[in-house]
This record gives sequence, C-alpha cells and structure tokens, in this order.
Amino acid sequence: MRRFRKAKIVATLGPSSSSPQMISSLFSAGVDVFRLNFSHGSHELHQQTVDIIRTLEKKVDRPIGILMDLQGPKLRIGTFANPYVTLKPKSLFRLDRDAVPGDETRVAFPHPELYSCLEQGTDLLLDDGKLRLRVLSWGDDFINTEVIIGGALSDRKGVNVPGVILPISSMTTKDRMDLAFGLEQGADWVALSFVQHPRDILEAQGLIKGKAKIIAKLEKPMAIQYLQEIIDLADGVMVARGDLGVEMAPEDVPSIQKRIIRQCREAGKPVIVATQMLDSMISNPSPTRAEASDVATAIYDGVDAVMLSAESASGKYPVEAVSMMNRIITRVEQDDTYTQMLEAARPQPHPKVADAITTAARHVAHTLNIAAIVTFTDSGATTLRAARERPDVPIIAATPTLTTARRLSLVWGVHPVLTPDIHSFTEMVNKGCQIASDQQFAKQEELIIVIAGVPFAVAGGTNILRIAKIEAFQRRTKT
Repeated sequence: MRRFRKAKIVATLGPSSSSPQMISSLFSAGVDVFRLNFSHGSHELHQQTVDIIRTLEKKVDRPIGILMDLQGPKLRIGTFANPYVTLKPKSLFRLDRDAVPGDETRVAFPHPELYSCLEQGTDLLLDDGKLRLRVLSWGDDFINTEVIIGGALSDRKGVNVPGVILPISSMTTKDRMDLAFGLEQGADWVALSFVQHPRDILEAQGLIKGKAKIIAKLEKPMAIQYLQEIIDLADGVMVARGDLGVEMAPEDVPSIQKRIIRQCREAGKPVIVATQMLDSMISNPSPTRAEASDVATAIYDGVDAVMLSAESASGKYPVEAVSMMNRIITRVEQDDTYTQMLEAARPQPHPKVADAITTAARHVAHTLNIAAIVTFTDSGATTLRAARERPDVPIIAATPTLTTARRLSLVWGVHPVLTPDIHSFTEMVNKGCQIASDQQFAKQEELIIVIAGVPFAVAGGTNILRIAKIEAFQRRTKT
C-alpha cells in the first residue's frame, strides 16, 4: 500500500478518532504517523490506542509511526468562583499562590518558578494571547498587574511570557512519567514541548537513551535564538505555530517558519509544520481557501510533514480533514512550480562520501528516468541523506529494523519496507529489485538505483550506488 505523494501527514488521535474503525479510515485516507497528545487522556487510553495502531500495522503490512507529544511546562492560572470573570482595561489584577478560587481582582497562579524571573513592564498573555497583563510589581508569592487588553477569562487558561527564558526544565514530573510509559509502549518519536534551550534536548536524550527519536517543538521565541544548536541536537523539529504565534507578532511567524524549514533541510532533519492548518474543519466539512493555501505553502517550502491537531482529534470531520490535506499535498506536488522551488532551495551537499553518493543518485535518477531509489539502511542515516536531496522519484527504505522503518514513515518521499539482513552485494541488488517490483514502484524493464554502505550494517558508511534493471532481476529469479 503505497502513497503517491512525498510529503507526509501526521494526525492527532482523540475523542473523534479513537476507535479501530476510525483509525483505519484515517490511515486509508492518508495518515502516515499518528500523534498521541499526552496533554489529554490516561495511560490506559493511550495504551489501547497504541494496540489499535499496531494491529492495523500488521493488517496493512506497512510500518506506521507513532509520535508521543509531551505536555511540557504549560503555565496555567487557577480557578474562579464563577464560571468566568471579565477583566476591564486599566484595572488592576493580581496573581498569587493562594489556592482560593479567584474573582475579578485576583486568581491563583501556582508557578513559583516564574516569580523570580519577572521585570517591571513584563507582559503576561492569557488564553492564547486574547488578554494581556503588564507587570507592575511582584514578590515571592504575588504578581500585581495592570490589564492592558481585557476580556472574559475562565478556569485554567494558559499563560505565556514573551521574551523571558523560564527557569524550568522542558520536562515536568508528569512528562517524565508519560515518557517512561510511552517508551514502554514503543513510541517512535517523542515531541518535547516548549523547548527553550539546547540543554532541554540534552536532558531528554539522557532519559530516552536512544529508544526513540526526538522532535523539538519550537513554541518559544527564545528557542529561535538557539535554533541551529537545537536542530543539531534534535532528530527533527516541529514548527508549533500556536504558542509561537502568541509570543511573537503574527507577521513574524511566516518568516520564522521558512527559516526553520530551510535550516532543517540544510541539516537533513525532518521538519513538521503544525497548528491550525485546517482549523475550520473542526466544525465544517471543508476548509477556507486561506487554510488550503497555508498547507500548500508548507509543501512548496519542502517540509517533511504537515500535521492535524483538533481537526482529527476532536473535530466533526476527521477523515475529511485528512482527505483534504492529502488532496492539497498531491495537487501541489504535481505543480511544476513545486519542482522549481525544491530545486532553488536544495542545500549544497556536505563534502562527505555518503552525501556525494546520494547527490549522485538524485542526478542519475533525473537523467535516466529512474523509477525509484532503494536505500538499504539499518539506522536510517542513508535514507535521510537521500531524502535531503528531494529527488524526483520515490525513496524506498529497506531496513531489517522495525523501529527504523516506523521512524522513517515521517520522512519526505520515503516508503519504508521491513526486509531481512543482506550479506552480499549481489543479494542487495536482487533484493532491491524485488522490493521495488513487489511494492509497485517499478515495472519490468524499468531502472532503479540501489544505494547502501559496504561493509553492511555499519552506520554512516554509504558508499555504493548501483543501477539495476527490473527485467534482469526477474530473469535471474526464474532460472
């Protein structure tokens, strides 16, 4: 079961999409990786979801990736005595550590770590930036503010603090418990929320110990100051535009998004664009034209994947949202402008043998009208290098490692296939031809490219490129 597009779709599962039938329908509609949002749901519920996905994986005989998204240190106010309060501009409002339900003058704010890093004039944004408070004075257990932009405020709304590096880890106690559970369940990717600094990635690496790959979610403007260091340390990046858009001017987000994509492509790291992509499809069966253009723009920029959040997790039309995203991607990738933009933005190869091989594979594929590039890989490094080149043809990742196959389901243009270890060059070519034929990527008389590293099973050793004809393989197998 192959896709006829190169960019991937990540879909969040939730109340609207938790049944085996719905998850199967979402996969059939185009989902490549399923996201489990650990901000919601119990461990028992997530375990049931993982079991459903793995059962589906066996049924369709295709690796399916699972991305667990940790909640992170989300700052939230406490509760109110009434369902909501209305804050008026120029009025005074106090945040404190008193757990008593709040009113129009105060509310609990149980985050003592923030009290020590404020300055006079610091702005606090509440409820995704709908309300703005300005700090007047503060102490160890209170923050006095003036309401700059007022409005209705209800229980447990989030608080953002633009321009401030919070003196907290990107992983809370809850995150650590969730992470241990998710790794036990075999999560392929771990998304770290509210990454601020490279040390957040290092901390997660120490806990994960290679059991999963790490996606750095860029939601804090402060992370952009360390963008290259974060990209270098992480295995992939998510442009989480929700919180990022709250803490910086909306007009700055598009250029930041393009910068992140460009630097991830240069590094050969997968990059996901997320948040509000088809937001109106939470309640409507079709998106706005602006939303369709938003998805298309990310694809034109060469992202590895685009993501659905509430659209597939809690919306009324989860399958329709996936189908729409699939159609938009497919249409963009048929556009000559898409090819031209990929060519213009293609990063220069690094002066390494492995990069020279994958760059040559792209050139040969274009010159000889190759049907597919087959990469033999154990760690996934060879395939990632091939995907960095954004070739005209599909990339088949042949790997003996199931975890590698699942992780590569997120990567642009890659069709992962689980295959036994190979032990000789001849076996590699024969197996490459067989996989390309069986997976319906190449027909008789068509050419494929096979790239791998010799000796086999040595990470980072890509050094072989071979052109093979499917007919030759078929004749050999018949004798």
